[in-house]
Amino acid sequence: MEATAQAGAAAQAPGVEPRTWKSEQTQPPPLPPSEEGHGERLVELHTSFRELFTFFCANATMHGAIRLVCSSQNRLKTASWGLLFLGATGALYWQFGVLFEQYWGYPVIMTVSVHSEGKLFPSVTLCDMNPHRPRLASQQLQALDEFARENIYALYKFNFSGSGDAPLAEDRGPEPTFRLDRSIRLQKLSGPGGQNSVGFRLCNSTGGDCFYRAYSSGVTAVRAWYRFHYLDLLGALPTDHEHSHQDHGGHFVFSCHYNGQDCQARHFQTFHHPSYGSCYTFSGMWAAQHPGITHGISLVLRAEQQDHLPLLSTEAGIKVIVHKRDHTPFLEHLGFSIRPGTETTIGIREDEVHRLGSPYGNCTEGAEGAGVPLLYNATYTMQACLVSCFQLLMVNTCSCGYYFYPLPAGAEYCSSARHPAWGHCFYRLYRQLENHQLPCVSRCPRPCRESSYKLSAWTSMWPSSKSEDWILAVLGQHSRRHLGRSPGQSPGRSPRWSQRPRSNVAKVNIFFQELNYRTVDETPVYSVPQLLSAMGSLWSLWFGSSVLSVVELLELLFDAVALTLLLGCRRLHRGQGSQRRAAHT
Repeated sequence: MEATAQAGAAAQAPGVEPRTWKSEQTQPPPLPPSEEGHGERLVELHTSFRELFTFFCANATMHGAIRLVCSSQNRLKTASWGLLFLGATGALYWQFGVLFEQYWGYPVIMTVSVHSEGKLFPSVTLCDMNPHRPRLASQQLQALDEFARENIYALYKFNFSGSGDAPLAEDRGPEPTFRLDRSIRLQKLSGPGGQNSVGFRLCNSTGGDCFYRAYSSGVTAVRAWYRFHYLDLLGALPTDHEHSHQDHGGHFVFSCHYNGQDCQARHFQTFHHPSYGSCYTFSGMWAAQHPGITHGISLVLRAEQQDHLPLLSTEAGIKVIVHKRDHTPFLEHLGFSIRPGTETTIGIREDEVHRLGSPYGNCTEGAEGAGVPLLYNATYTMQACLVSCFQLLMVNTCSCGYYFYPLPAGAEYCSSARHPAWGHCFYRLYRQLENHQLPCVSRCPRPCRESSYKLSAWTSMWPSSKSEDWILAVLGQHSRRHLGRSPGQSPGRSPRWSQRPRSNVAKVNIFFQELNYRTVDETPVYSVPQLLSAMGSLWSLWFGSSVLSVVELLELLFDAVALTLLLGCRRLHRGQGSQRRAAHT
């Protein structure tokens, strides 16, 4: 060995030409297997799941994953970190489940905002609460009034002939052709616990399935009984019978001013209501730019009770309802009454509600989204839909329609002359409506955009005792000049006017109290961006990582699936090879 070293040293001595040695060590040594191909491939084809998870834990960016590898020499730490990792994963996905459950419940919150701008003045409907006696039904009403007097006298020993408000007609005509159903009479009923009530008995067309429509209040019972017979009478009249607003009580509106201008006839639409008499809807097209009485509408109205039906309407005054344009005024459900001899000032505040449609709630943009065809030629409202639904069910069940509501095509109003025992069918159906057993509510969603008016009212006596004489004199001259005298009436004031002049007039002022209006908007609790933000917050809470960490998990899942398929193919290939060798031997 020393000689060899000396020979090598001599070969390197100066002046001696070096010899060339041919050896395999002149080539770079091959890389060890562990270092060859160290670059990361698209799919990590690891040899085992242990190697796969070790690689993942050593390179993942999630907090705690590296501890599973670093603590591999300490089984206690490895088990502890493994349990912590699994516990954090379980808690994370449990909270994810709660979060998605809330999201798929589609909850909403109400956001209130205040706006200030000019608003279109709403429509105002006013009724004189003086139901008319139709000319074509004067004889039928005469028979009904006599029948009512008999029933009331039998129950309460009260004789209308001794009172000033006898419900009998002035002139007796020939025997009416319309026959009342005298089997439906008012009766005193004994309820449970000895409580007495008043009502009437209704049976079907064969006289069976009878029940009592009972009321704890005698006044309510008399009015309901009389109205039933009154609508039965009206249902027998032609649908196009005339209702003259001027012949029954004359001009209802003495004077009208809006926004500093005089009202015109084209601003009013007239119609007749069976219970509330002549009605006028004011629809002046102007946008209120300023609040206050001078920028609203002011009306002086007649409140006389002419041809009054005391058993149909028990109150005197004026019915008023403020509603949105192109909306049907439902006088039975909304509105308020104005007392005669007073000046009523009404301030309006408007609120708007904007609802979210499906999947956050059930609302509709119009009649097309309802499950019932609308019978009113007006903008969709939930009340109009409910009434239309009930009327359609009434027509389908009882073969006729209720007189208060419009008719569908081809139908007719209920009357005992054409539809015996229709009252039995109607009250059965109405009882189901009161008990929420009809499908109308589910078929009639709320509108997605809806306006409502909040009213504030102030009243004072009008006219005052000092100005009463000249104001009523001017109004009386206005009445005689524009209305003329009733047949047989002497010149001057009418008897009613001269007896109780103040009780025959009323004044109404309606205006925007302020132009600020509230908008209530439904807002989703969880939108898609908010859902992703909540998920990211939970992920960061439990693992302190980002979206890219989720991609690493997906990559792990993809590699695990690929490794499973690869190992499965190898096992299948080995099994087939073993079977071939066994077959050859």
